[in-house]
Amino acid sequence: MIQLPEAFREKMKRLLKEEYDSFIDSYEMERVQGLRRNPIKITQEEFERLSPFHLKKIPWVKEGYYYSGQERPGKHPYHEAGLYYIQEPSAMAVVELLDPRPGETILDLCAAPGGKTTHIAGRLKGEGFLVSNEIHPARAKILSQNVERLGVKNGVVTNEDSHSLSQYFPEFFDRIVVDAPCSGEGMFRKDEAARLQWSPDHVNLCAKRQGEILLNAAAMLKPGGVLVYSTCTFSPEENEQVIEEFLLSNDDFSIEDMGERQGLSEGRPEWSKTGRKDLKKTFRIWPHKTEGEGHYLAVLKKADRDSGKIKRTEPEYCKDALIIKEAEKFFQDILVDPASYLIRKEYILFGDQLYLISPEMIQFKGMKVLRPGLHIGTIKKNRLEPSHALALALKKEEIRQWVDLPAAGGEIIRYLKGETLSEDGLSGAQLEKKGWVLMNVDGYSIGFAKLAGGILKNHYPKGLRWM
Repeated sequence: MIQLPEAFREKMKRLLKEEYDSFIDSYEMERVQGLRRNPIKITQEEFERLSPFHLKKIPWVKEGYYYSGQERPGKHPYHEAGLYYIQEPSAMAVVELLDPRPGETILDLCAAPGGKTTHIAGRLKGEGFLVSNEIHPARAKILSQNVERLGVKNGVVTNEDSHSLSQYFPEFFDRIVVDAPCSGEGMFRKDEAARLQWSPDHVNLCAKRQGEILLNAAAMLKPGGVLVYSTCTFSPEENEQVIEEFLLSNDDFSIEDMGERQGLSEGRPEWSKTGRKDLKKTFRIWPHKTEGEGHYLAVLKKADRDSGKIKRTEPEYCKDALIIKEAEKFFQDILVDPASYLIRKEYILFGDQLYLISPEMIQFKGMKVLRPGLHIGTIKKNRLEPSHALALALKKEEIRQWVDLPAAGGEIIRYLKGETLSEDGLSGAQLEKKGWVLMNVDGYSIGFAKLAGGILKNHYPKGLRWM
């Protein structure tokens, strides 16, 4: 039996009244598991045909599926290929309400570990610009790894506090997600640490911090833009009351009416300080009402006005002719059609690391940036060694040389363990000469190898190798 804090029980009993028993009973139910298809890599038809898991659609998000708790999708080669992201089902509602469109500029302000960021990237379809920020350095690294795994090309990962970030991006973004750090009450069923850390004082501390983050986010939203605020907690202090206080001091914002949504309940005006009726347009997901953990969501719209053209200062692009020449030579050698990588000026050098960044990226000198764009590779003595991120961003049909291994076969496991493979006996391969080869699982890129003398030398990163 899950041990809930007594003060939390008393609070929820007071708030939920006749719903309280059903709510408490939900803690003894098995929690549901979810994963989300990655549209950057795979279509719905392909995914449902290939998936080895027993899946059921999640009603509030088109890319989302429930899977059985007995299955382990995190231990499958398709996971390493970035075909899906394992995510709690209710959290998927956030980006569904954000509704990002290809070509837009988007900010995910509190982005680790990357569920909402990778969801946004899938909706952008490689068009537009995505900044994913995380204040905690260790969590920002995990975020960056997930951006890489899912093959995101048009994303930047930063490690700033919200105020510092707002100084770089004033009124810059079309849409923003603020999945605010919270007391985590909605995660009590699966997270013992959240239960142990909870207290009424912690709730109030979170609410204060959430208000500050929301104000900084608002400063980065363009006039006419949309902001989605979300938490995975039940406390009105962190939900309706945060939104209410924000609206009272920001009259250029209003709550968007998103209509009824399957599985989502109305926010509760009676839990605010003034009872303002527009809080019914916000949303809650309850574990005793639907198959998901607790979540709160509010969609805010900034009033449209003419703010003038945003002044953008370009980053310092790489101008080293030798490095650019080596990059061009590399792409001409490995790609069927290298034009999309060659007719670009947006290469930058981070030490000896070469990146291709989005044309929308600003001058980021002084900003804490973990991943300024697509990591192309490492410059070594005037040659380019491609990165794992590049492999995951490429498709088999783009590459001159490739190997395609079945997910059910032993060779893919050997590759993921870092072993070398022989060219002999590979049934699915297009190999012509020594050099770089894109490794695939059932047609989807998973890493690089280098062919020499009939042997494929493994370049799967050591830190990711299976034991």
